[in-house]
Formats: sequence, structure tokens, C-alpha cells
Amino acid sequence: MITPTLFQWESQNSTSTDSAVGQRYVHHAERGTSVHLFVRERKKADGRLGAPPYCRLGPATYVSHTGQRPMRIHWRLEYELPLDVFSAWRALTS
Repeated sequence: MITPTLFQWESQNSTSTDSAVGQRYVHHAERGTSVHLFVRERKKADGRLGAPPYCRLGPATYVSHTGQRPMRIHWRLEYELPLDVFSAWRALTS
């Protein structure tokens, strides 16, 4: 996360700007599709309960991207994250 309303996400390694998936991300709004972001603290299980649950960040809109295979995409969140949530997630990704 960059700010409470700007999220940086990395695609799969095989995704390039010219691929169908990359084009779907870049042009989602003009094609009439929506993007909703979900995150979790870690991928692996911590104990016997399995991986932690996802937290829904809500709808997002494509802003820009850099790189190829993977693409690093910046998304604008429709709803600003509360400062305590943003700070906690920022600490996890620093």
C-alpha cells in the first residue's frame, strides 16, 4: 500500500501489458468490468487453523502500471482505508 487510497499490486510473472490478462486489468473500466481487492497478512498457515482470512479493501480502479512479467499495477481504492488499518498493513509490507 502506498497511501490509504493507492494500492500497489503485482501480477503473476507471466502477465505482460500485451497479454489478454494485462489488457483486462488496464482497460477494465472502459470494458464495463469492476475490480475488487482482497488482501491477507500472509499466505501460509499460522497454526492449525490454516491461512488467515482475506480482508476486503473494496472496489478499485486502474491508475497506472510499470514493468512486464510481472506488471506492477497501481489501483485507486474507492474507499479510503482507516488510518489504523493502513498503518497496520503498511507495517506488514515494509
